[in-house]
Amino acid sequence: MVPEAEFRSYYGRPVIKAPIWHEPHMPTYLYLGGLSGVSSMMAVVAGFTGHHRLARTTRVAAALGAAAGAGLLAAELGRPERFLNMLRVFKPTSPMSVGSWILAAQGGLSAVAASSELTGILPVVGDAALLATGVTGPLTATYTAVLVADTAVPAWHEAYRELPFLFAGSALASAGALGMLATPRAEAGPARAVAVLGAAMETVSGVVMERRLGTAGEPYRQGRAGRLMRSARALTAGGGLLAAVAGRSRTVTALSGLALTAGALFTRFGILAAGRASAADPKYTVVPQRQRLDGERPA
Repeated sequence: MVPEAEFRSYYGRPVIKAPIWHEPHMPTYLYLGGLSGVSSMMAVVAGFTGHHRLARTTRVAAALGAAAGAGLLAAELGRPERFLNMLRVFKPTSPMSVGSWILAAQGGLSAVAASSELTGILPVVGDAALLATGVTGPLTATYTAVLVADTAVPAWHEAYRELPFLFAGSALASAGALGMLATPRAEAGPARAVAVLGAAMETVSGVVMERRLGTAGEPYRQGRAGRLMRSARALTAGGGLLAAVAGRSRTVTALSGLALTAGALFTRFGILAAGRASAADPKYTVVPQRQRLDGERPA
């Protein structure tokens, strides 16, 4: 009997380089980008449907989320001017280049929309900027999934089908949670509905992702990443269930909003941890490659 092969690399080095993104900068940036994008969408819809208090809240949330996210991204890059350097060119084939322009547009437009709302100056300009975020918002909420999947990291690259849905669901839950917490309960009905939808989407897409990935999905179930993802799923599912009845109680609203927020953050930290674990173990790079060469579907 030939002994089972061990998956090792030369001199104990990984086959691919592990992600160099830092904590808490990058996971929090991913969270804030999703929050800003969906908050913009909620502000547009709330304005058209007469939920003016919710529209005001989500306008401000979109601007603050985009500004804080850009600050964290600049800190992650090491020198703030590097973010500005990425805006010198527009490269459609680069998710990082396209994402930088999306974030810059979302940040500028949401800042104009929020400033106009708070000061009452140039309301027509503010409303026009808000309508424009109806385009940049969805892109801001989901482009980071493409950014993550467009890498050689097995746990991310193999999950390219589900990550956009996972990120979109988490962003919906995040924005819905903030809308619930910062808006009077009587006017926060749409925010609760968004939170419930997001929690369901995030939970289902996460389960589908881990099952479909097979071997490549092990990092999402093991070690630190596994603990984070399980905690995220429990918090998100619980927060979504509470959001469905949160209109009856201030306490339930607070618990739901906090649980959904924590779940969204844990998801981002768990995804980063899973990526690092899959890059460190040659098995997650070699096994799927061999299966594809043999004409098999990666297990």
